[in-house]
Amino acid sequence: MVERTGLAILAFLGWVGEVSLFGLRAMREAFRPPFEFAEITRQLYEVGWRSAPLIATSGFSIGVVLSMHTRASLERFGAEAMIPAGLTIALIRETGPLVTALLVSGRVGAGIGAELGAMKVTEQIDALEAVAVDSFKYLAVTRIIACILALPILTTITNVCGILGGYLAETSISGMSLELYFSRAFAVVEFSDLIPSTLKTMVFGMIIGTVACYLGFTTTQGTEGVGRTSTRSVVMSSILIILANVVLVRLIFFLFPPV
Repeated sequence: MVERTGLAILAFLGWVGEVSLFGLRAMREAFRPPFEFAEITRQLYEVGWRSAPLIATSGFSIGVVLSMHTRASLERFGAEAMIPAGLTIALIRETGPLVTALLVSGRVGAGIGAELGAMKVTEQIDALEAVAVDSFKYLAVTRIIACILALPILTTITNVCGILGGYLAETSISGMSLELYFSRAFAVVEFSDLIPSTLKTMVFGMIIGTVACYLGFTTTQGTEGVGRTSTRSVVMSSILIILANVVLVRLIFFLFPPV
């Protein structure tokens, strides 16, 4: 049992190493011509714009739920005035970035993995190479860059919609005005809260794009393998996002210590 567990851990670490090398190669190729701006723009539309309705709806719902839970907790201490600030800090620092990354992992990661996996098993990637197209740069690099650029924007949408959802929940209960709610919400928020937590989603975007593209490029066993690739893209990228979040939060606290 112990031996099998050790082998599984070693296999996972080996897989993480292969994915990391794949991502480093993508980052190196991203700064070398030709630059596929048209394909990057198309992928930004697929990753960002088409994910926006899901992200906005989820962010709004999370804001409503967080507001109700925060009220239930703070009412015990007579601290209802801190509800807007507590909600905003929770959304901006942690809930917004992590939920956005996991939602995008489910929607975009599965799609990229299945798309590239299908191209791999039907030999479309080999066909691109046959007509002198750099398939890695055209298919993988563009999607990874799109994920990196889209995640901070989608995270901002989550935060904004979450704060609006919190306001709706709060004003329906206490009748708090919009001006008072936002003045209290941003009274304790600083750039050291907003910028690091939003930028760390670029790392999450890198993870989603790299894992999905790597699994797509290594798909085998026909249509059955495509299904497995789609599922593994979501599972593995979600696990790595959660693990990376622990490291990034500790790094943010080290670089931007709370006052």
